[in-house]
Amino acid sequence: MVKIGLLSDTHGYWDDRYKEYFSSCDEIWHAGDIGSVEVAVRLSNVKPLRAVCGNIDGQPLRSQYPLVAHFSIEDVPVLMTHIGGYPGRYEPAIRKDLYAMRPKLFIAGHSHILKVIFDQHLNCLHMNPGAAGKSGFHQVRTLLRFSIEGAKIKDLEVIELGLR
Repeated sequence: MVKIGLLSDTHGYWDDRYKEYFSSCDEIWHAGDIGSVEVAVRLSNVKPLRAVCGNIDGQPLRSQYPLVAHFSIEDVPVLMTHIGGYPGRYEPAIRKDLYAMRPKLFIAGHSHILKVIFDQHLNCLHMNPGAAGKSGFHQVRTLLRFSIEGAKIKDLEVIELGLR
């Protein structure tokens, strides 16, 4: 079993509670708009970090993290990107990868709106952890934690960090 801490849209903002909430995890995943190399380094000092770059990320982050990440954890193929859309309204740039790869878990950020939706057409769970930073229109800063065991995605927790 692998325990994952998931966040997005930190926009260069660090909150010490990231460390508090993710210290029990095996990995941290960041779905883009990291905002600064410092945030990426601090997260990777807590646990191993998998990340994608987002539309606000500059060249140092773009050279370190891909726009799209394909990987597997246990028996779950994962596709992660920053701008992904939602079931029924996927971004055209990622739609081809989604239909070709058919991941069991699709992660995106960008909207600053926390959503977890099962896409019955793709047989895929879509997660957007909302925004963990203070920049943007969102009202509440959020994180997700969950576990992957074999082919099961389970133990999903929504963590609210308070008002932005």
